[in-house]
Order: sequence, then C-alpha cells, then structure tokens
Amino acid sequence: MNTELMDPRTGRIRGTAAVSREPEVTAAVAAARTALGTWSALTPRDRARRLERLATLIEDGAAEYAARERAGTGKPDTETAGEIEQVADLFRFYATAARTRTAPAAGRLVAGHESWVRWEPMGVVGVIVPWNYPLMMAAWRCAPALAAGNTVVVKPAETTPDTGELLAEHAARALGEGVLQALAGDRRTGQLLVESPVDMVAFTGSGRAGLDVAARAGTRRISLELGGNAPALVLPDAPADTYAALAEAATYNAGQSCAAPARVITLAENYESTVARLTEAMGARLAGRDFGPLNNPDQVARYDSLVASSAAKRRPAAGLAPRSGEERGHWRPALLLADLPDDDPAVTEEVFGPLLTVQHAQTVEAALDLANSVPQALAASVWTTALGTGLDLAARLDAGETWLNCHLVQTAELPHGGRGSSGHGTDLSALALQEYQRPKTVTVRLSPGTPGSRAPGS
Repeated sequence: MNTELMDPRTGRIRGTAAVSREPEVTAAVAAARTALGTWSALTPRDRARRLERLATLIEDGAAEYAARERAGTGKPDTETAGEIEQVADLFRFYATAARTRTAPAAGRLVAGHESWVRWEPMGVVGVIVPWNYPLMMAAWRCAPALAAGNTVVVKPAETTPDTGELLAEHAARALGEGVLQALAGDRRTGQLLVESPVDMVAFTGSGRAGLDVAARAGTRRISLELGGNAPALVLPDAPADTYAALAEAATYNAGQSCAAPARVITLAENYESTVARLTEAMGARLAGRDFGPLNNPDQVARYDSLVASSAAKRRPAAGLAPRSGEERGHWRPALLLADLPDDDPAVTEEVFGPLLTVQHAQTVEAALDLANSVPQALAASVWTTALGTGLDLAARLDAGETWLNCHLVQTAELPHGGRGSSGHGTDLSALALQEYQRPKTVTVRLSPGTPGSRAPGS
C-alpha cells in the first residue's frame, strides 16, 4: 500500500511512500526488541562512539538530507542547512551527556546497608513526529532515547517520510541493525505503533492527537509535546529591533513552529505604534524568498478557515514571491491581525502559519493576564529594556520556555517542554535522558544481624 507525496512548493505529486500496517509495525517492534539487549548492554562510552559515528554520517550526507527535507517541507536552503547542523550537534551532545549524567543519592543511607540507584532504559520507544520539522523533531526524541540505552521505532508524518528513512539507513550503519528504524505511514500507522508492545511512546503533534495517544498508551509512559500559542509581551520601552525580530521568528518555517511568537500583547498607549511597526516588519518578509509554504492541503484549509473566521478589522498582509512553477503551491503571505476581540479564534487557537495577532491591555498586569489566558503554555517572550521588569514577567509567564528580548533561541543544553494543554515532558538538555529511563533502587545488607536489617522471624 502506497500514498502519494505532494511538493508543497508546487502542489504537484512528487512521488509515493509506503503506508505501514500491522505486519510492518509488528516486524519493526520485534526487531527493536531483539536489538535492545545488545544496545542497552553497551557501556555509555561505546554508545557514545556509535552516536558520534551517526552524527558524522549526518554531516557527510548533509546535501542529501537537505534535498529530502526541502522536498517534503519546501523549506528554503537557509533553514534546512541550519537545522541539519543542529541535528548532528544534538547526537554529539547526547553522546557526551550519556557519559556525564549525575547519579542520585547513594551510600549507607540505612544502617548496615549500602544502597544505590540504577538508571535503566525504558526498552523499546515508539516515537511519532510531525511534518513541520521532520528531521529535527526526530532527533529531539531519538537522540536522548538512544543515548539512554533504548531502541527506537520512529514514525514520521505521512507527508514527510524522506529524512526519517535516510536517518534510519545511517543509523543501521552507525548503531547496528534494529536500533533505530523508521516506519512510513499515516495516522493509522501511528495508532498501530502506540498499540504495539512498545515500552514508551514519545509524541509530538496536535492536542487532539495527543489525547488519543494517551488513551491508547494506557499505563505506559508517554512524553507529549502538543503545540503552543506563544505570547510576546511588548512593553513601550522595547528595544528598537523588537518588531523585525518578532516578524522573523513568526515567519520562520512559515510560522509552523510550536514555539513561534503568535500573540503580540502590548499596552494601550503603545498599541498603534506596535501595529504600525509590526505591519512594516511583517511586510518585509516575503513568502518564496524569506520562508517557505504551508506543508499540506489540510493545514492550508485549517489556516485559511481560522483567518476567515477572525473578526480582525485590520489585516495587512505582505506580498508573495513564488518562483516559476510554484504558483499552485501552498504559499501564504505574512499576515498581521489587529483590532480583534480577545476571544477571537486566531487568538485562542494555535494558528500555525505566518501570522501575528496584536492585542492591548491597560496595565502590565492585565497584559500578563492576557498572555496567560489561553490553555497552551509552551513558550513566551518579553520585550523591554528594563531588565528587572523583564525578568519578573518572564518568571510569571505560564510557559515551559521564556525569552527576554529574543525568541526561538534554543540549544541542546537547555530544556524545552510544555505545560497545560501543551503537554508534558522534556526535550533537549541532559534532563531529557531521564525522560527515557526509569530508576531502580538496589540495597545490599552488609552483614547478618546488622542494626537496621530485617532478619527472618524478627
């Protein structure tokens, strides 16, 4: 069974991909289970060496990864090059992190006994990733899971299987057969993977799909990153480059980023100036030149529906700069929505496109309340030259990641994760290793009859 793949730049069919069903899912999970014993038994040093080899293969194959990523997403060269570099860096980071993890309490914690804690892999991890960052989201999930000693079966999105398949090919060479596999397929493929005998599920995607994953996973551990609707608090004393920086972050990857700024909130006294400056900044960002298209027809329809249903009275849009042959692609211009109610669907829902809304409040406290008024709580930013005010607001924003006078600045060393309807769990940083491990306490009685020990019949 195959499905057609579409080029989002042109709207034309670019090829086909397999759709995995129960036999393929069963075989992949069985292969991962077989590989688990050998992979998990490796010392952290040996696992690190193999992950380093995988990073080298990714760097050596950067051109092919970029071509595949562009085919599935339409991303411009500037975006794909940076993301592939981040992916290689991520595998190198976890190669090191696996060797430097900090152990919890150990020693003679009970009289006459020696205790310690072993951190053991979960086992076989099923990973499901979306189409907005096909390679990078796979690396965010797979790298720490592998470094922790798990084997992985990853299911890329139906529209973007290309780089996941190449990553699995390189992993077979660098890590061993069955350690990291890719399953092309649709939503049903993902459901079958969750229902299969995997030990853990790591899912990145929509809130509705995340609830379905949680229901199917039952008592097994799940890690969920379910999207965002990030506010950007822009105070009257914001730095001069605030508006250009927000426009760039809001249109990176055509705004199809869970942590992208979506809702600009300012004070009433600064509202008209903010709308004017953002109109200019968004107008300078051209689809087809500065960012790519929306990914697929379903996302186009959803985006267009949200924009059409908005009650915004002002909606200045930038132009399009599609190249020859791309007129029928999924291109949408950078768009600003102003003079809209606080409960507008473009405000309360994750739009996931090259769009910013602008709201205003009478006081800083009221602006903070607006920022925290939606159920999503993944990321947020504050823009002010008053450092004390900025740090205070960053601490009070309901978000797993906050920025001050910047947005979308991330690195492997810093954790990323959501709250509320944005899910739970940790991506990135050494903390993510614990996401894919479980502790086991081991206690040894040092000698019979030692005080504190429990002898038979006592």
